[in-house]
Amino acid sequence: MKESIVEFLSSLTGNPRVTVILFSMFPLVELKGAIPVGEALGLGLWRSALLSYIGSTLIAVPVFFLLKPVFALMKKWKFIAGLVEKTENVFRRRAEKLAEKTDGNAGRRERVMLMVGVYAFIAVPLPLTGVWTGTAVAVFLGMKFREIIMPVTLGNLTAGAAITLLTYFFRDYVEYIILGLFALAIIMLAVFIIKVALSKPKREE
Repeated sequence: MKESIVEFLSSLTGNPRVTVILFSMFPLVELKGAIPVGEALGLGLWRSALLSYIGSTLIAVPVFFLLKPVFALMKKWKFIAGLVEKTENVFRRRAEKLAEKTDGNAGRRERVMLMVGVYAFIAVPLPLTGVWTGTAVAVFLGMKFREIIMPVTLGNLTAGAAITLLTYFFRDYVEYIILGLFALAIIMLAVFIIKVALSKPKREE
């Protein structure tokens, strides 16, 4: 099984380093899936961790600056406008839940609490709790880019350290770790889609 997984991953780009970086930038997968992928490709654990961390951290920049403009553009297409608004509503609800800890205030202490909340959200090494979702939540919290730099970099580092240790201690089962992470990602994606489908656009609430 391991040989077939490695062969498939190697065929994607022809360059294991590029494969790992691209995997780490992909939503749901991020560094959680990219680190064991790099290990399976023979890059070594620490190089895989570094490449995965760099790729998955850098993706926060386009997500932060392009998320709302892309959503605004997509809402102009009537056949997906409702879906986009529901997706926005899911992120907005998560942001509001996190913002409840500040009692709606915007002082320095409250902003720090928001930063800590975003850090904790990203640090959990599970699909849908990484840089993509954490940055999206920060956008709907109205946070500034300079405010998310530390939560994203430290939160992603924490999640990466957990996955690196997991891969290190169970490297003989790395192919099962990969399959498990991808299976979990699919399950959580299905849950997210169900949440989006069942939620109401903000204008209907």
